[in-house]
Amino acid sequence: MSRLIRNALVMLLLMTVITGIAYPLVVTGLAQVLFPSQADGSLIVKNGRPIGSALIGQSFTSPKYFWGRLSATAPAPYTATASSPSNLGPTNPALAKAASDRIAALRAADPGNTAQVPVDLVTASGSGLDAEISPAAAEYQAGRVARARGLPRDRVDELIAGATRGRQWGLFGEPGVNVLALNMALDSAVK
Repeated sequence: MSRLIRNALVMLLLMTVITGIAYPLVVTGLAQVLFPSQADGSLIVKNGRPIGSALIGQSFTSPKYFWGRLSATAPAPYTATASSPSNLGPTNPALAKAASDRIAALRAADPGNTAQVPVDLVTASGSGLDAEISPAAAEYQAGRVARARGLPRDRVDELIAGATRGRQWGLFGEPGVNVLALNMALDSAVK
């Protein structure tokens, strides 16, 4: 009996060292060598200081900036430690109210815009942390941002195109526009 307990404890210790220490160190080391930017969080750096991540959205509310998707995280939007969906089903009145409130806010910010509001501007994603919006959502906001910044619409469209990434390997997913990268490009364009 004592031999079985000793063997079990040795196996527990061995597996703890392998799976709890050695494996994470090897994977972390390989990630740092092969994919250093991604392993460090895909940080976006400005003037030597990190200002965000290319993978996690930020809240922009000024009319001179593009706005991202809604975030359902609490207590504040885009809280990475609280990543979660809203868990509101399609028949939930709270979801319909949140969407209509967002549509009203978008219409109030740009009263002359009569285009249909893209769905990703009025709904939160499953994580609540999306850093990207669809090209249609960026296009919908382009007129408001151009007027707020005093930039020609063509210039704003160029910046949108520059911040748009295509499908992965040309096949998977949908094109997306990184909101932080686009807003940083806008800030650089007006200097």
